[in-house]
Amino acid sequence: MSSTEQTPRPARLAAAAGVALVEALGLLAGGVYMLVRTLADGGDVTSGVTGGVTVIALGLIPLAAARGLWTMRSWSRGPAVITQILALPVAWQMLQTDGVIPFGIALAVLAVTGLVLLVNPATTEALGIRRPGQ
Repeated sequence: MSSTEQTPRPARLAAAAGVALVEALGLLAGGVYMLVRTLADGGDVTSGVTGGVTVIALGLIPLAAARGLWTMRSWSRGPAVITQILALPVAWQMLQTDGVIPFGIALAVLAVTGLVLLVNPATTEALGIRRPGQ
């Protein structure tokens, strides 16, 4: 195989990158919303800005993972899996709160789908991750 050829990207890996991207965009949008709302309402600016910046910073993790998955980098699976695991309790909390239940369902579906895609043998093989003992 020449240096210009690349291994084809499995559909499951592309889907996992898409899931991570959707989660990243959700976090980034949520962080921007928190900042705008804080500045528009004139509430507790310190808490609002800190929260908004934190959510934006957290959105950069799945964004980097999505890019890494898309470009088939093995390091990207770890942050993507951790993002999915952390999304599950957030989804559970959202399911307990009136008004955000549909978002909780969507997040739970994304997280479970992402986990299934990330542990799929085709995905791990495409990323060059070996099973224990190999």
